[in-house]
Amino acid sequence: MNRTCTLKGNPQALEGPELKVGQKAPEATLKKNLVEEFKVSQTAGRPRVFSVVPSVDTPVCAEQTRRFNKEMANLSNVDFYTISCDLPVAMARFCGAEGINTEKFKVLSDHKDTSFGKAYGTLIPGLRVLCRAVFVVDRNDTLQYVEYVPEIASHPNYDAVIAAAQKVAG
Repeated sequence: MNRTCTLKGNPQALEGPELKVGQKAPEATLKKNLVEEFKVSQTAGRPRVFSVVPSVDTPVCAEQTRRFNKEMANLSNVDFYTISCDLPVAMARFCGAEGINTEKFKVLSDHKDTSFGKAYGTLIPGLRVLCRAVFVVDRNDTLQYVEYVPEIASHPNYDAVIAAAQKVAG
């Protein structure tokens, strides 16, 4: 069965599997900047949240990124990553303009080969962006919370994500 999400009511095909709670977090390669690669396996052994957005330069994505930056500041033993297909320089510009500390709150780009989008089932190949989704992963690399937001222009369930992050934090 083909998976979809919508963009302002218009169906968009998704590529990749629909991940479920209890599965292992797949490997994927992202970019920290234009040169440095970052593998999801580098996050192993720590609780973490992957917040996936289409583009930090859109209102809902910007608000999601700001909200999680604020909320996750209180969870010192949970790593937090915002992932999009934006170029790393655009993500760095956004964080600088918003005063987001990228030491604690990291931004990663899937622009090069959309490895994350394909592995996590968030790639919208027709637009070459990622759908809105959130994954909470425990210390053992097991998915403890998975949310694919059905409508790209809608927000994720912030309270549920924060509760799941608090739970994996211990």
